[in-house]
Formats: sequence, C-alpha cells, structure tokens
Amino acid sequence: MTILVTGATGGVGRLVVEGLVRKEGRERVRALTRTPARASFPAGVEVAGGDLTEPESLVDALRGVERLYLFPVAATARRVVELAVDAGVKRIVVLSSGAVTGGLDTDHHLPVERAVEASGLEWTHVRPGEFMLNKLWLWGPSIRAERVVRDPHPDMAWLPVHERDIADVAVAALLGDGHAGAAYDLNGPEPISLRDQAAAIGDALGEEIRFERVTPREAREIYLAQGGFAAENADFLLGFEDYSGGAADPDAVEEFDLSAYGPFPTAEAVTGRPARTFAEWARDHAADFR
Repeated sequence: MTILVTGATGGVGRLVVEGLVRKEGRERVRALTRTPARASFPAGVEVAGGDLTEPESLVDALRGVERLYLFPVAATARRVVELAVDAGVKRIVVLSSGAVTGGLDTDHHLPVERAVEASGLEWTHVRPGEFMLNKLWLWGPSIRAERVVRDPHPDMAWLPVHERDIADVAVAALLGDGHAGAAYDLNGPEPISLRDQAAAIGDALGEEIRFERVTPREAREIYLAQGGFAAENADFLLGFEDYSGGAADPDAVEEFDLSAYGPFPTAEAVTGRPARTFAEWARDHAADFR
C-alpha cells in the first residue's frame, strides 16, 4: 500500500511522514514537496514533486496511491480530490481546523472537508485548535534576540496542541480502522496563559523570559515588522479580524471566558496516550529559541 503525504515538509506533515515510517508494515510512504531537490526525509521515503495550488502537477505523485494525507488548499481542493479518485485513492485524511467545529471557518478548511466528503471515499478530518508551534513563529525572534515576549494579553489562556499529537492522530487514521467518517477535534491537555507559556519556554532554556505587555496596535506593528507568519496573521491573531477576514474589536479578546465551555477533546481519545503539555513542547523546541 502506498500512502501519499502532501505538505510533507510542513510542521505537521513532516511528522506524519516520520510516524508512518516508524510503523511496521509494508506501506510505502511518498512525500509531496514543491522542491524535491532540497527536501530531506527518512530513509526509504519516496520523494515526489508537486504543488497543491497546481492540481495537475500531482498526477504522477498520485499514481498507485491508496491513502492520502491532504494538506488544506481550499481553492484547488475539489480538483485535487477528483484526481485522487481517478488515481484509485480509497482513503483521505484531511488536516482541517477546530474552527470548523465552532462554525467560524467557512472559507479555509470547510471547503476542503466538503470536497473530500463528496468524493465517496473514506475520510477522516483532523481538526486541531491553536498550534503550539505558533509561539515559535511569533515569539522566536524576540526570545532569541532579547529573551522577551511582547503581547497585549499575558493572562489570556487557551489549550494549544502539540504538532506531534496532530500527526499521531493523522497516522492512526491513515493506517487503522474505525476512523472513517470521524472528525477529531484536538486541543492541549490543559489551559495555559500566554504568560505561563513564556515561562515554560524560559524553563526549557534555563533562562528568564521577560513578558512585556503592549497594546494590540503596538503588537500589530511588531508582528508586521517581523514579517513571515507573524505579519501574515497579525490582524487575526490580535483580534483585528475574525476568521473570515471581517473587521473585529481587538479589545473583545479580554471578554472571552474559557471556563464557560465544557471539556475540550485531545488526541488521547484516538491514541490512548495523554496529550503532550506545553512544557513538553517547549523542551522539544528549546534549541529553536536559542
């Protein structure tokens, strides 16, 4: 059996590849990347060139594939799924978002889910909430340069999820039975404030990380100047935009009450192992903050 992993060099996709390789069996793992010559994967992984934004470039990569891990690209999802059906794919596992469950995401991940569901193939949706990895992309530069985090909401708490928990659930759905038609919401095991997240990174480094409270607009300027993920997502992450890009009030973030919600599901329901904590994630990524 051949399994194709799209988005294979991404924060979750690379771990899906590694997880599949570690499992005993006769599965062939094929990793899709736009730059095969620069990609590095475990021994035995087939590397295929292709770009999800250009569906026809996937024809060769899909040849002989029975199961597919699909990174979400809404604009081309329907055509990508059509090509998967034509190639004989039987099962698709979608990297989606918990925002679909909450009714907030109608433009980014929901169209991908619908395209897959309409295909008639076996499907499973993996719906993580906030990625712990966001803190590396947002805070990494200032922690490396100054050992400081700047944010408007130091005491705001959420349940970010470790990327390895997301990958473990995707691997289970790709290889195992009993996951067809399931949508798995994934969160961290406990609420943790931004201030405590910064402290956990400091503990992993063995150094103090200062937390400086700034206004939402000051934080926005910092993110825009930083570039990359921070700049691309500044307005949404800081509350200036809602999930669909509409205008929002950044001060409304302070009114959110996490305690008003019931227990949040984690990867443990699928993997049987406790979800990884933020402290574990910080230790896993300590070298990235040095």
